[in-house]
Formats: sequence, C-alpha cells, structure tokens
Amino acid sequence: MKKLAAPKVPKLAMPQIDFKRLAEDFKTLDPKDPGAWPLVPKIIILVGIFLVLVLLGGWFGWQGQIEELDAKQQEETKLKDDWLNKKKQAINLDEHRNQLAEIERSFGALLRQLPNASEMESLLVDVNQAGLGRGLQFELFKPGAWAVKDFYAELPITVNITGNYHDLGAFTGDIAKLPRIVTLNNINVKLADKPADKAAGKLSLTAQAKTFRYLSETEVAAQKKASKPQAKGAKK
Repeated sequence: MKKLAAPKVPKLAMPQIDFKRLAEDFKTLDPKDPGAWPLVPKIIILVGIFLVLVLLGGWFGWQGQIEELDAKQQEETKLKDDWLNKKKQAINLDEHRNQLAEIERSFGALLRQLPNASEMESLLVDVNQAGLGRGLQFELFKPGAWAVKDFYAELPITVNITGNYHDLGAFTGDIAKLPRIVTLNNINVKLADKPADKAAGKLSLTAQAKTFRYLSETEVAAQKKASKPQAKGAKK
C-alpha cells in the first residue's frame, strides 16, 4: 500500500520593501495635500507623530506623576521605619520605665550628697578637721566665691597643707570618704618651703578643693529667669 504524500504548504513570501521607491515617495509628498500621499509614507508619518505625542505626554504629563510617586514611596518607607521604631519602644516600655526609675533614684542619691546652704559651714569644718586629724598643718584655707550652675552651686577652696607623704595621702582618702561631695583639683606636691619642715622631710600640698550645694527652688527659679534673654524694648 502506497503512502500518501503530505500536501505541500505554500511558503508565504515576505513582502519586499522598495526603500528606493519609498524615498522617492517621501520626496514627492505635497504638504498642502496630505490626502494624496501614498499609503506607506502616510502610515510612517502618522506613527511618528503618535510616538512624538506619547513622548511629549510622558515628559510633560507623566514626569510630575512619577516624581510624586517616588516621593510617596519614600514617605511610605519612612512611615514604616517610624512605626517599627515606635513598636520596639512600646515593647520595651516597661524596661525603659524601670531604667528611668533607677536613674531617678541614683540622681536623688547623688543630690542628697550635695549640702544645702545651712550645711556648708559644717562641711568646711569637716574638711579642716580631716587635715588636722592627720597632723597636717594648714598654711592656707581660703574659700572663694560661689559659682552658680543650673541646679547647683560650687565653692572653690584654695588649700596649702604641710605634712609627711603618708599623712597627705591619708588626708586625700578622708576627703573622698566624706558623706558630702568634695573634690581635689589641680594638686601640686613639692618639698616644704620652711627649712625646719624641709629638714623633717615634709611635703607641701597645694590644691583647689571644690564642694557643692544644691540650689533651692527659689534660687533655681531666679537662675532660670536670669538666663533668659532680656526682652527687647517696645518699638517707638
């Protein structure tokens, strides 16, 4: 039995474009009579006009919308980050409250170490007694002027003490153990100036001690009022 041959499918020939003729058609176009133009140039020109209009519309119309879209996307990202940060803070709110309470307790404990105005005299006596109790000789003990800060005031005290090395070291340790805050600054140690003290091997310690006191509510209010800029005079 013979096999039937498959019918041959004719191949579709691709249309040939005569570019030379197309160029001639474009040269002979009459701009005053577009209706008489050949079909191919007419289609090419219409497609070109359409593309130009699309590009112009995209540049003048869509550009602003694209920029607005980018701005909204950036705003959305920022809002998401803010939301995540606030969510983390909300999750750790109890821990933050506990930390704040601990800070307030620590600050209160430090504040209680600052004497008030009525306790300053006894504190100065304690500093003096700390030196005398170690057998030291005060050559100079001169309180300066109060320097007022935000919520406290500091009093510098210039001291010049003579004694042996171990007693001077013990004196600085006693100052650190006082129930009120007293600091020693600009410490300078050298041999004593007096011949007798120098022969005994004594040293001279010069320093600036600083003690502090907290301001009363009235003093704090006055300090804040004084720190505000003066109001300008009324315009004439």
